Amino acid sequence: MGLGEQRSVRAQGRAPGGKALAVAASLAGLLAASPGCDRGGAPQGTDADLDAAPPWDVSQTEPEPRPGMAWIPKGVLIAGTPPDRLPRIADEEMAGAQVVMHGFYIDIFSYPNEVGAIPTTNIAQDEARALCEAQGKRLCTELEIERACKGPDNTTYEYGDTYKAPVCATGQSRVLTPNGVNAGCVSAFGVHDLHGGVWTWTSSQWQRDSGKPGLVTLRGGNGPTGELVGRCAHGRGAKPDTRRPEVGVRCCAGEVNSFEVVLEVTRDRPLRLEPLVDARAAAQLAALAPEEVRNAPRVGSAEGAFRVERMWTWHPRGNEELVLGGGCARPAGVNGAPRSRTKRAKRSRPGDGTTCGLLISRMRMSAPALLAFVPSDLWEPTIGETDSPRELFLYGGDALGAFRRRITYEWGKIGVADKERKRKHKGRRGLSYD
Repeated sequence: MGLGEQRSVRAQGRAPGGKALAVAASLAGLLAASPGCDRGGAPQGTDADLDAAPPWDVSQTEPEPRPGMAWIPKGVLIAGTPPDRLPRIADEEMAGAQVVMHGFYIDIFSYPNEVGAIPTTNIAQDEARALCEAQGKRLCTELEIERACKGPDNTTYEYGDTYKAPVCATGQSRVLTPNGVNAGCVSAFGVHDLHGGVWTWTSSQWQRDSGKPGLVTLRGGNGPTGELVGRCAHGRGAKPDTRRPEVGVRCCAGEVNSFEVVLEVTRDRPLRLEPLVDARAAAQLAALAPEEVRNAPRVGSAEGAFRVERMWTWHPRGNEELVLGGGCARPAGVNGAPRSRTKRAKRSRPGDGTTCGLLISRMRMSAPALLAFVPSDLWEPTIGETDSPRELFLYGGDALGAFRRRITYEWGKIGVADKERKRKHKGRRGLSYD
C-alpha cells in the first residue's frame, strides 16, 4: 500500500500509557507538484516567481457553498486527547495522534438542520443514514465530527480549551432544546450545537473494546459530567438499532475521510506494591513533594529531606498507569530507616516535625509528573484497595489518631476526600470506619 493510499488511523495502547500511532496520507504529492526552472514557468526573479505559492502550502479554496452546511477545509486534526491534557479517558481516546484530513461539508445544525427546530431523535443508525441519503448526503465519520468541533486550532471544546458549562448548556441529561438556542455554542468552523443537545449517529465502528463487538460510535450530546462529555474528543459506543430520545443525526457531504480509530486496550492488576524501591525513581518522586513538605519545620538538613520509602503501581483503568510513592520528611535524629514489607508503617509523635504523605504521578518521557500529594500527616502512608479499581484508601494518622482518606481517579485527575475516622456503630463491636 502506497503512502497516499493509507486511509486509517491506529491508536495502540501497547504500554499502559496508551501511546498512539497515527498513519495518515502523505503530502509528498504537493512537493512533486512544485514549479521548477526547467518546466516552462516564469523566469526566476520575476514578480510571478515571488508571488508563487510555496510547495508546502496546503491552502484550499472553498468550493461551491451548500445551503445549510459548513465547509471544513483540509488540515491536521489532533485526534483524541494528549496525555497531558485533562480530562481524558485513556482507554477510549487516542493520545493526540495527528491525522491529515481533506475537506468536507457538515450540517450546521442537527437534523432537520433548521434554526429553531427541535432535533429529530428516537432513530436507529440505518434510519439516520436514510435521512441523510435522501438529501444527497451521508453519515459523518466520528473524526469528521471531531474535526468540525475542534476547529483549526484543535481546541478541547468548540469554544476553547477551558470548560464553560453555560456556553453549550452542558452538564445535563436528556434536555432537548431547539437548534440555535445556545447561540455561543459554535465552533471556529461555524458548526452549531455539537454539544448540549442530541448525540449524533456516525458511520464509524466503536473499536475500543474487543469484548464489546458490533457497536457504532455516537458523538456530541450531553450528560451530567459536562466537563468530560462536552469535549470534542468524547464519544460512546451504542448498538446500531438503539433508539433513544437523546440520539439524532447530523449529516456530512463530500469525499469520506475514512480514517478509523482502533484502540488496543491494555489492562493490568489494579494495585501492585513494588517489592523493591527503585532508587532513581524514588529520588525523582521525592523531588516532586510540595515545597512545604520538602522544607518541613525542624527538618533543617538534607538528612531530613522527604524520602520515598514505598512504591506502588496503580492501574485505575485501561491504558493508564500511575506511579505512587509513600514517604516522610523526618528531622535529624528521628528514626526513618526503610522497613520491610511485613513491618508496620512508621508512626511519629506529634510535634517531632515529621511530615508524611503519598505522591501520585504519571510517567512522562521516563520522568514522573505529579498529579497529587495526599498528606498522611504523622504516619507513613499505607494503601488499601476498594471494590472499584478507580478508588483507593490512604491510611494515616495525626494527633487525634488513625484516619483514612478516599482517593478517586476522575478521568485523569485525582480526587481526595476528607479524613474519615473510626467510630462506634450500633450493633457492632469495637470501632470501625463507615
